[in-house]
Amino acid sequence: MTKKYDTPLLDELEKGPFPSFVTEMKKAAAKNAMAADELGQLEKSFRDKVTYWKHGGIVGVRGYGGGVIGRYSQLADEFPGVAHFHTVRVNQPSGLFYTSETMKFFCDLWDKYGSGLTNFHGSTGDIIFLGTVTDNLEPLATILSMNGFDLGGSGSAMRTPSCCVGPARCEWSMIDTLDITYDLTQEFQDELHRPQFPYKFKIKTVGCPVDCNASIARADLSIIGTWKGPIAIDQDKVKDYAKKGMNIQEEIVNFCPGKCITWDGNTLTINNSDCLHCMHCITKLAGALKPTPPFGAVILIGAKAPFVIGATLSWVIVPFMEMKPPYQEIKDLIRNMWDWWNEYGKNRERIGELILRRGMREFLEVCGLEPTPEMVKEPRNDPFWFWTEEDLEKKPWEEYLK
Repeated sequence: MTKKYDTPLLDELEKGPFPSFVTEMKKAAAKNAMAADELGQLEKSFRDKVTYWKHGGIVGVRGYGGGVIGRYSQLADEFPGVAHFHTVRVNQPSGLFYTSETMKFFCDLWDKYGSGLTNFHGSTGDIIFLGTVTDNLEPLATILSMNGFDLGGSGSAMRTPSCCVGPARCEWSMIDTLDITYDLTQEFQDELHRPQFPYKFKIKTVGCPVDCNASIARADLSIIGTWKGPIAIDQDKVKDYAKKGMNIQEEIVNFCPGKCITWDGNTLTINNSDCLHCMHCITKLAGALKPTPPFGAVILIGAKAPFVIGATLSWVIVPFMEMKPPYQEIKDLIRNMWDWWNEYGKNRERIGELILRRGMREFLEVCGLEPTPEMVKEPRNDPFWFWTEEDLEKKPWEEYLK
């Protein structure tokens, strides 16, 4: 029998039209003492407005320096089931493809060795097993390994690479995100499992600029599929969109950040030399427009939330890179930047923060990259704008901002 707790505050989270994690926790709590005590402690945290978790650092498993995040309760006497409540990260398959048999294996495994609470998927990408005790970690890791699964990344290490579904299910994917992610995961096993960096390093790969994994906002290194050829136009299909009610001028032309599209009511024209490859027109006019080869990837660096200066999107360091096996160019680039980061990075300083501190020029020199216009983080801000006091007297300052 598991202990049952009154949870009036958590019950409020079950109200409304959307599924609630509280409902799922209650299902697990009905048969698992760890889940029941977790429910009780969470209710107390809501009531007292205090977290009662102690971060236990990284808990070791033989052969690994990462993969298990230690959690210990400050209320072990009151909630003994969560005295130890470690989080186990398991390296997910590329694109998050599972069979029902695999999912049943995971659930049975965690019912036996943990709380039964899982997270598919956290923002890091890993399969997350929530809540187990130290003694269960070795047998758990062994069983996972015997069944073809490995622990994920945690601590000051390369985190588990993740990607979108890519060419498996998406017509817009211009690179093989699944193969790239698998290859990089295999290549950097040591950096993944044995923390040796100043802080975490995330790699996320997406097949096109739509960026379904939000790599540009969440990855230290973003690999985003792109193209070099012109955008192919099926004029008849464009006309069909117009006939069905789409306002091409308002919805396509006016929203183009490169201002490279024109529409005369009969023909859509794109000046590809001014195209910024944002994919807006291609996604809105699906089937009527499509990118053409050569295909490759744009490489970006430095996203993190929050930065010392606030949340920051990554910025371009390689406008176009061919992404063909064995992906040696991107691997060499990664190792070069890691060497520099390991040499100069402070404790808990992400690589983007180091670039801001020491400068993009030094970073590019270390990586052997030539500066290009695409690298400018804030283009279209003219630093050579001068004015006199007389100019300011003629017009209010706000006029200059229009």
